[in-house]
Amino acid sequence: MRSLRSSPVTPRAALIALNAVSGLTPRTAFRLSQQEDFWHRLMNTAPAEAAVSLGISEKAVINLVHFPASDFQHKEEAKTTDLGARIVTITDDDYPGRLKEIADPPIVLYVKGKMLAPEDVAIAIVGARGATAYGLGIAERFAMRMAEAGAAVISGMARGIDAAAHRGALKAGGRTVGVLGCGLDMVYPLQNKGLYAEVSDRGCLVSEFPLGAEPMPYNFPRRNRIVSALSHGVVVVEANARSGALITAEFALEQGREVYAVPGRIDSPQSRGPHELMRHGAKIVLCVEDIFEDIPGMQSQPELFPKEKAKRPDDLTADEIRVLDILQEGRCSFDALSARAILPLPALIGVCLSLQLRRIVRELPGKIYEPC
Repeated sequence: MRSLRSSPVTPRAALIALNAVSGLTPRTAFRLSQQEDFWHRLMNTAPAEAAVSLGISEKAVINLVHFPASDFQHKEEAKTTDLGARIVTITDDDYPGRLKEIADPPIVLYVKGKMLAPEDVAIAIVGARGATAYGLGIAERFAMRMAEAGAAVISGMARGIDAAAHRGALKAGGRTVGVLGCGLDMVYPLQNKGLYAEVSDRGCLVSEFPLGAEPMPYNFPRRNRIVSALSHGVVVVEANARSGALITAEFALEQGREVYAVPGRIDSPQSRGPHELMRHGAKIVLCVEDIFEDIPGMQSQPELFPKEKAKRPDDLTADEIRVLDILQEGRCSFDALSARAILPLPALIGVCLSLQLRRIVRELPGKIYEPC
């Protein structure tokens, strides 16, 4: 087998190999990539000596020495091109500048679609996979508003809040970036196959993992640091106490990004994450404008969806007026209506049905309500 010792490699092939070989953390791979004499020391010293000199394990040295770097580069780039994608290394001009700001930037990215420009405003929306109807509605609505204002929406292509955020941006005709926890040629979860295709066609898919990399559990924390790093701030919509969304929030704080939290029901497990973030200083957001006021150039955005009063017949009951007043502030799930209207469930069901029959209110998928 050809190896780094027996076959000269280009700097690009070396980076692609360094990214693919096992036994190295992203931070270590980045550190090694910044050393001009790394390859010389690796190829011209004994494994034990190289391990000490480079600060990596002897096993990692052996893995690198025997990795077919040039062959791997040619095959990987050919397969990537067949996917309609490309490989971007940390030395390339179009590598995202925001990623270079963090301590452990990926040294290689697999990109399908148009990457963000340095001047683009980008906001990450993350949250629970097992989201409630309330959370899904909020994520989609926030993403739509961000896209309408020209901001890109970043998320992790998972089911639940991530998928709702991507769909919201696409519905508004905006841009969205999906960061994967697997190879660019893998669709995970399978239920997002259609979304995967739509994001790659109209937005951008990004992965630091080589083609064919399976969606292993330990890949997703690595993915999360890229989600936060590409953004100006991270919005956590719903997250239980052990959610990966909280890992993304931690990365955001380490990277100097703002963390935003959307409040939820106090009796919902999915609200524990955002509420805990609020207790520790995360900014509470009730609308997208709460986020835009922190981003240069976005503060002057006009109100995106001016509120219009629904037609109100004179014979509405007090309960119907109460529900309609809530909906005038924006779409609302049945659970949220129940909490805010403080009505018995049978009464609230009757109110919603009455308003729908009179074409004053419409019900959307997921038992989300809005004025007609």
